[in-house]
This record gives sequence, C-alpha cells and structure tokens, in this order.
Amino acid sequence: MSDLLVSADQFHNLFMHDIPFLDVRSEDEFSKGSLPNSFNLPILNNHERRLVGICYKQKGQQAALQLGHNLVCGELKQNRIQHWRDFVTNNPDTHIFCWRGGMRSHLARQWINETGIAVPLIVGGYKALRRYLMQAIDEATINLSMIRIGGKTGVAKTLLINEIAASIDLEKHAMHRGSSFGDTVNQQPTQSDFEHTLAIDLLRMTYATPSKNTLFVEDESRNIGTIAIPETLFKTMRRSPLALIEMPLESRISRILQEYITDMLTAFQMKHNEHGFEYFSAYLHSSLFRIQKRLGSERYKYIHNLMTKALTDQLNTGNIHNHEAWISHLLAEYYDPMYAYQIMKNKESVIFSGNYKEVLEWANNFNTPLRQTL
Repeated sequence: MSDLLVSADQFHNLFMHDIPFLDVRSEDEFSKGSLPNSFNLPILNNHERRLVGICYKQKGQQAALQLGHNLVCGELKQNRIQHWRDFVTNNPDTHIFCWRGGMRSHLARQWINETGIAVPLIVGGYKALRRYLMQAIDEATINLSMIRIGGKTGVAKTLLINEIAASIDLEKHAMHRGSSFGDTVNQQPTQSDFEHTLAIDLLRMTYATPSKNTLFVEDESRNIGTIAIPETLFKTMRRSPLALIEMPLESRISRILQEYITDMLTAFQMKHNEHGFEYFSAYLHSSLFRIQKRLGSERYKYIHNLMTKALTDQLNTGNIHNHEAWISHLLAEYYDPMYAYQIMKNKESVIFSGNYKEVLEWANNFNTPLRQTL
C-alpha cells in the first residue's frame, strides 16, 4: 500500500486535474474549511469525535481508540464503508484524507481496502494540502506581475476582468461584490475555502501561461465582505500599476440598476419564491445601514427615504426607475468622493485609462510582463 501514499511533491497534479477527495473528518471540521472537489463522509461524526476526544484527555490514546471502535462497529460501520465505496466507485481516482493524515484516514482506507478497493491516501492530510496551497499564493506573488483594474462604482470592472484571459476574479472566489451592497443570495465561503479556490486558480494561471505572466485583478480593498485577501497577495496588488475604466454617470447608474435591482430581485425570488421581494428589500436596507455612520445622520435618512419610496413603487407598479434617485445620490455623496480620494493617493500608479472597450483592448494586447519591485 506504500505506493498509494501521496505526498506534497504530487499535490500539484491533484489540483491541476480536479482529483476528487474523500474527507473523513467530522462535519464541523469540514464546515470550517476543506478542498474543492472534496466530499465529507466522516469516520467519526461530531458527537462521536467529541466523545473520543474527552476519552483521550481523561484516559489516554489506547482507551480513546477502543472507544472509537466501539462507537463505529457492526451495521453502522458497514454503512459507512458502503458510503465510501459508493463514492469511490462513482468518483475514480478519489484520494482520502483526514486532519493530519493520521489514524482516521489510515483506518478508513484500510476498511475500504478490505472490500477490494485501493484508495490513495494524502500524507499529512488536510493540513499538508492547505500548507501547499498557501505556499502557492505566496509564490504567485513572486512569479506573477500584476495590474489592477480600477474605476468608479458601476463601470463594470468585474465584467471586464472576466473578459481578460490572464485574470483572477477575486469577487467570484469571495462570492461578494466588494462593497457595502456586495452581498449575494448565497453565503460567502469560509476564509480557508476562499484561499483554497484562489490558490488553485493562481496555480493554473502560473502554469498555463508561463510566457505571459502579467495577471489582471480588480482593484480591491483588503476585505471583500467577510473575506480577507491574503496579506502577501494584497501587498503585491497595492504596489502594482493601475488601469482605470471611465464611464459616464448615466451608464453607471443604468448598470447598477440592472445588477443591484433587477438581477438581485430575480435572484431573491428564485431562492425565496413569494417572499423574494421581502428579502430583496431587507438586503437593500441592511446594505445602506452598513454605511450609516460614514454617510452621517441626515444623508442616511434622506437616501433611506428615497430607497423606501422606490421599493414601495416597485412593489406596487413594477417600476424600477425610482431607484435611480437614491443610486445617483449615493454615488455623488459617498462612492465618487471616496474613489476620487483613493485615486489621488494612487495617481502615480495609473498607467492607462479609457472607456470599457479601450481598457479591454489594451489589457488583451498587453504582452510585455512588468517587473515587480519586491
């Protein structure tokens, strides 16, 4: 079975080829962070793991091991083995891991092997896989030059990023659009899960385009909702050149109206059915409330009233255009001044500016990698 032990020097191929993982840790461990393409079928569930942990602290390893075997035996043991077998059968090339590649994954692998199926085991388990991916993020900051795509709220920065081949969509990985109104109908990933999908994307970018190693990213703040961009990557982004998209105010309002009103209402209705508008309304009000202190009491109340009137009219008539009033006011009173201040601080970093089409053409024709000053 030693030939089925997979160590760090083989991890790259696992992530490049979307190899499936069988994660036999407990449900709580899995929910705090796992790997893409992993499926959780615990050898010890939350309750069983807690009991074994208490036993280990009070009576030692041997007693805890015996308790584990007593808890998972007979029909329960056979059911778990069958679930593992079914997963491996339906997902060829499955690799198995636990927290540190220790007793749980070795035992689960042994039980599966006794049924005639051999499953490769990850040496070092989840911790080793995570360590490898975090190192990949650090290495990407050295091996890749970066250019930030910036611009005022509503200029379609994320859309443009996704039209550039050599790019990383950080907001996609974070499942958030980066502003106080950036929530989606789906919950954000854990910090660990964000880092893992980002690292794999960076690995693929580094190895897929070795001769074109300038990476385009959106000009983000350190935090995207509840997610923090890893420090080494964020520092590299901060000192990278900046390309700016310019767009008329009317076009920006129209895009925001589509993305944050029409599209978000549709998303909430798809998820919550007849309660969709209620959730959509709560989303807008809570998003505005997040920046209440920055707006100040009077401006907040004024924009809140405009938003409430627009929502009432939308609910009664289906008309969405009254939202333009609070959107334009919020841009003029909050987002645009904040953007102007940030650009003033970063004006020496700006290497190109133009409308959406011009920036996209410039980025797609950018063939000379820039040197990083590390």
